[in-house]
Amino acid sequence: MNPVVPAETDVSARSPRHMLEVDDELMRDIEELTRSRSDYLLLNIIQDLYPADVAHLMDRMDHEESQYLFSLLANDIAREALLELDETHREYLLRTLPPDHINELVEGMESDDAADIVGSLPGDRAEAILKTLGVEKSSRVEELLRYGASTAGGLMAKEMAVVHGKDTVKRAIQVVRRLARKQKNVYTVYVTDDHDLLVGSVALQDLLLYAPNKRVHTLMTHDVLSVTTDVDQEEVAGIFRKYDIVSLPVTDAAGRLLGRITVDDIVDVLEEEHQEDVAKMVGSDAEELERRSPARIALMRLPWVLITLLIELGAGIVIHQFDATLAKVILLASFMPIISAISGNTGLQSAAIVVRGIATGHIDLNRWWIPVTRQLQTSVIIGGVCGSFIAVVGAVWHGHVTFGLVVGISMFISVNISGFVGTVTPMLSKRLGFDPAITAGPFETAFQDVVGISIFLSLATLLLHWL
Repeated sequence: MNPVVPAETDVSARSPRHMLEVDDELMRDIEELTRSRSDYLLLNIIQDLYPADVAHLMDRMDHEESQYLFSLLANDIAREALLELDETHREYLLRTLPPDHINELVEGMESDDAADIVGSLPGDRAEAILKTLGVEKSSRVEELLRYGASTAGGLMAKEMAVVHGKDTVKRAIQVVRRLARKQKNVYTVYVTDDHDLLVGSVALQDLLLYAPNKRVHTLMTHDVLSVTTDVDQEEVAGIFRKYDIVSLPVTDAAGRLLGRITVDDIVDVLEEEHQEDVAKMVGSDAEELERRSPARIALMRLPWVLITLLIELGAGIVIHQFDATLAKVILLASFMPIISAISGNTGLQSAAIVVRGIATGHIDLNRWWIPVTRQLQTSVIIGGVCGSFIAVVGAVWHGHVTFGLVVGISMFISVNISGFVGTVTPMLSKRLGFDPAITAGPFETAFQDVVGISIFLSLATLLLHWL
């Protein structure tokens, strides 16, 4: 089916959009209208929705139904909805949409968004799209595609308001007006010299405070935060958070202005980094969310599972060394998985907090003792509560106070060691140049199983006479 592409709509004439809460009943109604090809009723529902809400509806539909709904969208809405779709639906649309339709959508996008779409296409289709774009847009997209996707160069957009230091305020306002007609999120005017070097910036509100004939260089801010194209996106996100900025210029190594990154891109980066860190902590990878075969997913996850298995064998060896103790007090075996599970979970929580803190910049590795101290204080409280509870249970169950003390003390020590390991391991990995999200999950849990069981059975053996 070749979708019918509606004409470009006048955004200024659009009726107010509404936020949408999608429930099962509404979803069933939309799916039924889609199957019956009730164009008018569907448009009546979606025409006043935000593109992100339209994308959310499409994500909950099968591919063919979402493609039909997409064919009803005006190009300005379709562009934004396409960028908000999940990977599988977006890939399906880009694979099945007519090339002319994709060309129209890409032509109207900002350069960074256009590069994301073109970069996700097969090589031959990407080249075909680039050839149909205007010379300026094509060159911008090709330049962005040369940078790594997770770098400042890959995040930046080429569209920005740029003036020379000798230009007047009137000239700067003209540049902003011309850009704002086509692009969103214009926050700052950047100032360059004769060699295109970034020398300053002017906030939009400042342009309104000065006479039209005043030179820009007399009112610009000279100390401008900037990054080079090779800076990692995680570091860029940290700069936005630390300095509370909404736009950041990107330069080459010599200081020539190349593009800008805006805060809406950084929100996506933070979400992406969070999903990636969580996926790695469980021994997986964020790319599993894309369409991969079960065999490829298994091959990707097996190394982490096998490493964890080898470490867990250490726990089996430890248990074997205490066969005599377990033979005399068989009830000890009932408490081993409890201690391992609680302590391991505590360590994993600590690791997750630290990994996230490193990613967002809240944790400074040069002040490592601060998160270690805070996590240890937290672990003492958690270990004390859990240890006291399990001690009472153990004493009542076995009928001896000493047994309760053994399981309680073991729980307390294991939880605190686990919290310490879960806090220190990600920071140490980061300091050594490794990805903290990879080392924090399977390793911490498996290591804690060995340590927790060793402490528990060692205490039981020492106090075996009183059990």
